Amino acid sequence: MRDDVVGDEPAVHIEYCGEWMSVRPGEVFTVGSDADLAIDDNPFLHRRLLEITEFEGLWVIRNVGARLVVAVSDGSGRLQSWLAPGAWLPLVFGRTTIVFSAGPTTYEMTLMVAEPIFSESPRSAIEETPAVGAVTLTLSQRQLIVALAEPLLLREGGGLAEIPTNARAAARLGWAITRFNRKLDNVCDKLDRAGVHGVRGGVGAYATNRRIRLVEYAVASRLVSRADLALLEIDTVRDRNSRS
Repeated sequence: MRDDVVGDEPAVHIEYCGEWMSVRPGEVFTVGSDADLAIDDNPFLHRRLLEITEFEGLWVIRNVGARLVVAVSDGSGRLQSWLAPGAWLPLVFGRTTIVFSAGPTTYEMTLMVAEPIFSESPRSAIEETPAVGAVTLTLSQRQLIVALAEPLLLREGGGLAEIPTNARAAARLGWAITRFNRKLDNVCDKLDRAGVHGVRGGVGAYATNRRIRLVEYAVASRLVSRADLALLEIDTVRDRNSRS
């Protein structure tokens, strides 16, 4: 793995599991099981999954794998994209989060661009989000979101890779998985109708990506907050009048 860049050259800095690496202009940095950033020997992970390099003055990330889809976001709701095999995306924000799953394991890393094209607006991303006020959630729907977002709400700086599976979140609530999945569909449908992209199922949708987008949006827009963690202690399983 490469050491941090020394000097004033524009660079991308990569953080993974607390370790920092950097890439200079003209270099190609790879991520995979056998790459500059060798994650682990996960048999489901490509030897080379991602490339980070400079192209015509822009830093870009490429998915050079054959199967895995990568979630790319800026963490504030301005950017959410699914990077399919063969696709590439410019890194225009100062901080970009990369999340992908290989088999049962989910990985997360952060990319920091030294000289981003776009900087944080004086108005927050939350103020720019029109959908927040348009979404009304039932108690059980809010509980579902909190169960998925619990790792991020409990620990400041928690990563998207810590988001639990549907089965784990259902168990946390004491719900049957069928009940959890039904309510998750209803929550995502509501947000989709309110204009939140990336939460709707269908052809080409991935369960992991949908959960990541739901939690990212809910936390960034403060649809749920740490104060809502108390909702996890309310038992709604026997509430026959609860509506999705």
